[in-house]
Amino acid sequence: MTPAKAETLEWLVQRVTAAILAVCVVVHLAVIVIAVQGGVTAAEIVGRVAGSVPWLLFYSVFVIAVALHAPAGLRNILRETTNLGKRQTHWIMALVCGVILVMGFRAVIGLYGLEA
Repeated sequence: MTPAKAETLEWLVQRVTAAILAVCVVVHLAVIVIAVQGGVTAAEIVGRVAGSVPWLLFYSVFVIAVALHAPAGLRNILRETTNLGKRQTHWIMALVCGVILVMGFRAVIGLYGLEA
């Protein structure tokens, strides 16, 4: 892949994941506000969403979008503020992406009771 194509792909990934995150954040916050106003406790919310495939898919998409979006932005910050090369920056951001995926899916798995 040429450097120009890689830059275009990075730009596209960040914009698409930003749009996905905007929808996910609005849905997540709206559900929390509605539930809390209805007097539902956190334990009741967890009980209601545990085992729900649509919510599992929703939060899985949320985690993947964060894992792709955050490293793209951090990559730009590292490029502008450090002397790290593109290869070093790439590997650091791959590690950040992996950490976000592991932490995010641990939360999703714990919330939905999928652990063994």
